[in-house]
Amino acid sequence: MLHFLFLLSLLSLLFCAFLDKTNKNLIYFVGLLCSSSIFLVSCIFLTDFNFNTTTFQHIITYNLGFDYLNIAITFGIDGVSLFFIVLSTLLIFLCVLFIKNEHLLKEYIITLLFLDFLLIAVFTSTDILFFYIFFEAILIPMYLMIGLWGSRERKIRAIYLFFFFTLIGSLCFLLGLLYIYSIAGSFNFEQLIKFPFTFEQQYWLWLAFFLSFASKIPMFPLHIWLPEAHVEAPSVGSVLLAGILLKLGVFGFVRYSLCLFPDASLFFSPVIYLLSIFGIIYGSMNALRQTDIKRIIAYSSVAHMNLVTLGIFSFNIIGIEGSIIQSLSHGFVSGALFFLVGILYSRYHSRSLYYYGGLVHLMPVYTILFLIFTMANIALPGTSSFVGEFLILLGIFKINFFVSFFATLGVILCGCYSLWLSNRILFGNLKNNFTLNYLDINHREFLIILPLLFFVFLLGIYPKVFLDYLHFNCTNIFFLINYV
Repeated sequence: MLHFLFLLSLLSLLFCAFLDKTNKNLIYFVGLLCSSSIFLVSCIFLTDFNFNTTTFQHIITYNLGFDYLNIAITFGIDGVSLFFIVLSTLLIFLCVLFIKNEHLLKEYIITLLFLDFLLIAVFTSTDILFFYIFFEAILIPMYLMIGLWGSRERKIRAIYLFFFFTLIGSLCFLLGLLYIYSIAGSFNFEQLIKFPFTFEQQYWLWLAFFLSFASKIPMFPLHIWLPEAHVEAPSVGSVLLAGILLKLGVFGFVRYSLCLFPDASLFFSPVIYLLSIFGIIYGSMNALRQTDIKRIIAYSSVAHMNLVTLGIFSFNIIGIEGSIIQSLSHGFVSGALFFLVGILYSRYHSRSLYYYGGLVHLMPVYTILFLIFTMANIALPGTSSFVGEFLILLGIFKINFFVSFFATLGVILCGCYSLWLSNRILFGNLKNNFTLNYLDINHREFLIILPLLFFVFLLGIYPKVFLDYLHFNCTNIFFLINYV
């Protein structure tokens, strides 16, 4: 089945590349058909998954003829990567549905399908070298997306920042990989997890991996590129940045930093706690003072993802499961918020709070949806964020009360800037000079938001559906950390 998923992704990409670019309706239809097919195939893995094992499933290996170097491309799925694949394919499908009226439609859909293929590859790769290759190749479609479809002149600066911060971490990551191969003779994750790294080796390798993963999350102070990239990216680019790309750092920490270097992870945990607390409070305080709607949600993402990092390094099952659940929830919630901001931008071409007010009188359905996802962002009970944040805070509380106290401040501050944002946009005086021409969301836009709404409530009301898949893998990580 995994082999079929890769084949479908590549064939979809090639098929769209040969379409006539002047026939936009055909291109749009084919893009929807291909992206929806990839999403449906990825969902099949949910029905054909063994809960009671920590080993990789649906393993496929492509031999490249490098047997003398002990290098082969190996892919597999476990309980951690499974939901990230489903989240990625879902958001790519919704992004294709969103871009119906964009210019360079063929190139846009090809870029999204290429990104879809790379995300599937990076989340299923069990060979750390090819994980690195796919991990860094994701820069290419995101670079094109911001550069070609970005909305303002500052997009060039945003691209440079995005590239610069990622490049620094990537070079350290690559040096760490080369050193691992020199001492272990393999890039295979299942072989490396059994290799007896000394503490000194773990120390330096953990730092090399940390710079790459922390800049992707992004952790404080490596977060500078994210607000700029969000503001200058198109709506679809912001959805993918917040919904998927930030999760690559989470996945890297959970899969590689914790499992391969458990002693170093424990050693550096106080540094992680300090940086994460700074990130939570700094991101929240910055969100309170912004006037650009996208920048507010971007700084909200910084705060939420630094909270996820606390859960990862809580070193207990509750915190690790909470961090993964919160990552998925953030993908649904922030993705929906950026879609909603994009819908607003498509009608007026401004993201400044000064131009909005009283939209409840003109866009009642939009107002209801915006309020629901605002409440989900605050972690209202019954929504997905509540489950994730509760598990993270409980996991952190088990090891350090003061860290959990400061992390909770982020939850309070999130309520402040989220409610302030909703009040400024939806309520208050109607600004007749700017908003009289607004129309409520149409059927296509509602269909984009509906799946995200479904998953937010499903994960919030019945999280056991997700936790069953995660439990054995998170338990295995817990034992690796505490008993290796």
